Amino acid sequence: MDNQRIILWALFGGLAFLTWSRWQMENQPAPGSEAPLPVQTEERPAPVELPAVTAAENGELPVMAPTGDAPLAPAAATREDQSATIKVETDLLKLEISTAGGALVKAELKQYPKSKAAPDVPVQLLSNATGNQYVLGGGLVDGSQGGPTHLATLTAAKKAYSMAEGSDSLEVPLAWSDGSGVTVEKIYRFRRGRYDIGLDYRVRNNSQSDWRGLSYLQIRKLHNPPERSMFNVDSYSFHGPVAYDGEKYEKIDPEDLAGEPLSLQVANGWIAAIEHHFLSAAVPPPGETYNYDAQYEKGIYTLRASGPATVVPAGAEATLSAKLFIGPKLQRQLEETAEGLELTVDYGLLAILAQPLFWLLEFVHGFVGNWGWSIILVTFLIKAAFYKLTEASGRSMAKMRKLQPRLKALQERYKDDRQALSTHMMDLYKREKVNPAAGCLPMLIQIPFFIAFYWVLLESVEMRQAPFALWITDLSSRDPFFILPVLMGVAMFVQQKLNPAPPDPMQAKIMSILPIMFTGFFAFFPSGLVLYWLTNSVLSVAQQWNINRKMHAD
Repeated sequence: MDNQRIILWALFGGLAFLTWSRWQMENQPAPGSEAPLPVQTEERPAPVELPAVTAAENGELPVMAPTGDAPLAPAAATREDQSATIKVETDLLKLEISTAGGALVKAELKQYPKSKAAPDVPVQLLSNATGNQYVLGGGLVDGSQGGPTHLATLTAAKKAYSMAEGSDSLEVPLAWSDGSGVTVEKIYRFRRGRYDIGLDYRVRNNSQSDWRGLSYLQIRKLHNPPERSMFNVDSYSFHGPVAYDGEKYEKIDPEDLAGEPLSLQVANGWIAAIEHHFLSAAVPPPGETYNYDAQYEKGIYTLRASGPATVVPAGAEATLSAKLFIGPKLQRQLEETAEGLELTVDYGLLAILAQPLFWLLEFVHGFVGNWGWSIILVTFLIKAAFYKLTEASGRSMAKMRKLQPRLKALQERYKDDRQALSTHMMDLYKREKVNPAAGCLPMLIQIPFFIAFYWVLLESVEMRQAPFALWITDLSSRDPFFILPVLMGVAMFVQQKLNPAPPDPMQAKIMSILPIMFTGFFAFFPSGLVLYWLTNSVLSVAQQWNINRKMHAD
């Protein structure tokens, strides 16, 4: 088989795989289509609605079912009612906590502008505004339908809390009491430089009887993903609910939940709402079995994790803990917050290649301090790793180039007998010890790296709005002036001229338009990816030119 034909099919195969990967990411099956492996726990009674929870005959509280139209907070607890919210500011976050249930109803990421054009407008993840609901809440519920649920009213000593200069932590306590001697302190714990948030419920039972209740966490969000557009890289990432059951990470199609709500029991898992580069997550304490449920109704999906029953004897106290995460998909912090939470950085099927590439990029960036130069240096390292392989391939290509006049002569002689032409061409290859397929091997190896690198640059928040130099101010978006794609197309054209032309005229025409076609494709790819491919093409041109020079000298 002709070498150029293999390369052509390899290139098209790579693009087809990239398209298929995107489709797979956007059309993940709902968890109901693939039976989960639930953790074996004690039997629980049938679900009932929240907050109307009644005690079961065996003394345990039932698992919570979707809340339907029940709001996360009373109508009075909106952002317009400033008296119903507590403002919190850390070095990284600006938040608002509603006194209704102590829910987080607003979160701004101070270090992440919404766009380059609006550097003073931070990304906002949470909102309790009408038509833009996105709230992270939860609470405690007891067997008499009471407790500091997400509908209860809590109080705080202050209306605003701020992390002091030089302080490494901040605590925000809210209080609740039922008047019978049971008091609950809901405490948010923030740390400097961190997006994970500690959440404690300190229950003091000064009543005359045991207190029995359970804790739950929930995320409630209006499902409104961005419209698909080739000019908006955000639109190609998954937006919606996800869950982790301790072994498997699942992206959930909200519309599938309308017909088949999710319900399973999980230990060491978490629930989250993700979007491109950012997420909010609720992480129950490890080692405890929680019931996970999810529903979708009237455009809003609700994820909930409800814990096992806890008994606080009369005169005693207990603390129930959990973790939250609100912020960018910083992989180190995600790994430290919960097992598997780093999977929300979705590198697709080639994560086994993408993850090491990101680690290498991050390591190099630690020295050079610029993600663009890091991409260039990592490309050099990848090229060096495959140098011997590409050198052998380049020699084969150079030999093929020297055989071009003889191949054309055979084509003229046997132009009416393709079988004889094929036989004589194979004999020529054998005599000259040339393998026509050897030149495609580096391309076949580079395609998986190309696709993996694509996902690294698309999904890694570290690349978001990262500048390189001159007009390239955001490596995660396309080149605004299309200069890098044009340079890449020129480099591909030069590289093509250094390689032997296909014997078949039709193939030669197709190969000649590949640089133009790829320039068009890459015009809308992240400029960091184009920078990688341009660097790779320039290095390939230099290597092939050097090999051709040596071969002609011999």
